[in-house]
Amino acid sequence: MSAWIKTILLLPFNVLVIIPALTLWLTGWRFHVNHLALTVTGGVLLAAGLSLAAWTMRLFDRVGQGTAAPWNPPKKLVVRGPYRHVRNPMITSVLVMLLAEALLLNSWAVAVLFLLFWLGNVIYFPLVEEKTLRRRFGDDYALYKKNVPRWIPRPTPWSLPESR
Repeated sequence: MSAWIKTILLLPFNVLVIIPALTLWLTGWRFHVNHLALTVTGGVLLAAGLSLAAWTMRLFDRVGQGTAAPWNPPKKLVVRGPYRHVRNPMITSVLVMLLAEALLLNSWAVAVLFLLFWLGNVIYFPLVEEKTLRRRFGDDYALYKKNVPRWIPRPTPWSLPESR
């Protein structure tokens, strides 16, 4: 569990708390009452993002035997739960929470952070992450990558064939 605490504090905590807080402070953001529909939508998105993050972290820990951090990567390829529908549900959870923050705080600056984080991952995953995963998990990852989309979930779950 301590490996996850370090991972959470260094990775999603910075993206979801420290960087947005600094952005709000630097842009002179002031709280003002938000439209009820935006507040409710933001609350629902925040709950969904937190739930997805907890689910994916639990799978990485129990099935993958590691964390999302580069210093403690999973030892096994995780193809369960949301990973059967989309290859990057952990990043999706962070994106959903950033969008929730933008809505709850009524902040265009946080919405821009959401876009920058999304763009950074759109560039990073094909250039770095996927190549690393291919080296680590070999043909299983190549088959997984061929059948499970990077960002837009497939409607039906996919599984590695039993013979692998």
